[in-house]
Amino acid sequence: MATEIERKFLVVGEGWRQPAPVRISQGYLSREPDRTVRVRIAGERAYLTIKGRARNLARPEFEYEIPVADAEQLLKLCDGPILEKHRHVLDHAGSRWEVDEFHGDNAGLVVAEIELERADQTFERPAWLHTEVTDDPRYLNSNLSARPYRSW
Repeated sequence: MATEIERKFLVVGEGWRQPAPVRISQGYLSREPDRTVRVRIAGERAYLTIKGRARNLARPEFEYEIPVADAEQLLKLCDGPILEKHRHVLDHAGSRWEVDEFHGDNAGLVVAEIELERADQTFERPAWLHTEVTDDPRYLNSNLSARPYRSW
């Protein structure tokens, strides 16, 4: 089984910006806590992702590349608004960080994620990293599409 171990942080400053971020559009076919089903178009590629409930930072995750035309049709079937963001990918001290700059009703929100091999794995924090929000369900993308940042 594929497992995702991820930590999430708010971001400050501008040191994370990259010149060519990837534009992402994503929606949710299911937001059930035990099974989230996401459709994503990232640049010129598209994916269908199924995630299970998180336990101790880890959760099952299955991701499959699908044709962009299929993803465009699936986005029309999604529950709630489509999430729009730009993703900046950075390497810092041997770790890969994904920084999402949200748009639309989530404008103003910038979140960094790091995927780990183990829940207790250590890493060096970049200077632009701020408060950890891993355990705050408001920052789950599935929740941001249903209850956007601007409505908090």
